Amino acid sequence: DGPRMTDHTAGSVRIVVKLGGSFLRDPSRLAAAVDVVNALPRDAGLLIVPGGGPFADAVRDADRALRFGDEAAHWMAVLAMDQVAHILTERLDRATLVETQHEIDGVAGTGRPVLAPYRLLRAADALPGALPHTWDVTSDSIAAWFAGQLGARCLVLVKTVAPAAGGLRDLVDPYFGLALPSGVTGSAVTLDQLADAVRRDDAGPAAGARGTAHPHDVRLEGSGTR
Repeated sequence: DGPRMTDHTAGSVRIVVKLGGSFLRDPSRLAAAVDVVNALPRDAGLLIVPGGGPFADAVRDADRALRFGDEAAHWMAVLAMDQVAHILTERLDRATLVETQHEIDGVAGTGRPVLAPYRLLRAADALPGALPHTWDVTSDSIAAWFAGQLGARCLVLVKTVAPAAGGLRDLVDPYFGLALPSGVTGSAVTLDQLADAVRRDDAGPAAGARGTAHPHDVRLEGSGTR
């Protein structure tokens, strides 16, 4: 698997769904999220990217107490996403944990792939365009980066709260606008809006077309580069 992720099957991932790790803080919310994701069509070209949730919070707490460097904190937080990926794979019906380009291409479009991102991010880390190792980069930016690398046309961020007047920019990390590539449309939705968002994006224009505003979500064009 090449670290630049350029030899993937064209169109194998069309929509990246980032499911916030905050759903793990409440068993009823996690159960509801599992039910909604299970109902999504498995032929929509989805890739599920988890947040780090309480595991990433533990890394932040340890960083404050022990003051280890950005390098260690970054990779520990990415590994937190891997841990949530294992939980989601266990809970979701017929889900597959994916860690390599080959595994993504083998499942996306026909199955329910859940990304454990550490291995692919490690492989790409020395190349131009790799993500910075800083707390300005969270799982939202990582999901945006993967959307660009995989040629997806849409990124849907599932949040536990609806966007406020400030829109998507108030819900994401400071690096997100650079991580989301031009031509990839980003949206923030609540769990009860996810099915409609996936249905709309799956039927929408191909990557490269500008996103348009829709009720109950907030969208923007990426300003970064692939």
